[in-house]
Amino acid sequence: MPLYGTRSLDSLLVDSALMPTFASEPQALHGVAILQVMFEIRQTEMLSLIPESLHPTVPPIAIVAITHCPESPWGAFTLAEVRIGCRAAARPRAFLARCFVDTEAAAKGLREGWGYPAQVAEVHLKRGYDRVRATVTKDGEMILDVALINPEPINAGDVQYLPNVQVARTMRDGVEVTRIIQVDSEFEFHKADRGKAQIDAFNADAWSLPRADPWFPISASSVICDMELPRIRYVFDPSKPAISGVERVG
Repeated sequence: MPLYGTRSLDSLLVDSALMPTFASEPQALHGVAILQVMFEIRQTEMLSLIPESLHPTVPPIAIVAITHCPESPWGAFTLAEVRIGCRAAARPRAFLARCFVDTEAAAKGLREGWGYPAQVAEVHLKRGYDRVRATVTKDGEMILDVALINPEPINAGDVQYLPNVQVARTMRDGVEVTRIIQVDSEFEFHKADRGKAQIDAFNADAWSLPRADPWFPISASSVICDMELPRIRYVFDPSKPAISGVERVG
């Protein structure tokens, strides 16, 4: 029998975005720097972290992604995400419960256009000769501190990042409906490095991932790329398995 998530939507709706429409136009972002660090988390909590329409991965994983965009319609911004590996039917995805960005304008744009559950915090991404480090500070507390140690160049074609799925709301015929939004961002990688994954601070509650424990490092990559925030193509009814609850947008 397949495993399904057991997470109630109540905890996710508190921070969920209200999208005017699912028909946002694609947005190209150039010269983007991304640090991604992946960890295995405890199996005891893997079902409680994702909604019931999604399947967990085995082993369960947490994916930390810090994205710095030097220019965008909302100005320069840095976005921090902690996602949980999952599957929508058979397809690998990454579930995003909460994220943080360092400007109000970017938070508003990401929430309304693509359903990111974004809040504002201090987010920093810095590259040195021996590490690429990212930190997030919220209300004076360090809630994330991760790094790629000893970066080594790799072929940019060897890097692949998973699409997001995240809970958002919209209005239909005057009634608010909740859906899981699939965000299939596209990437053109120009430069890539890999190294040892390291985590020095992680506040699970601050990321709306209670009891998530990233205990075992798996991988870390750092890239320079162009990316596109896509037109939304698919949404899911969160109360149904993704294979039967999928809706094609437009």
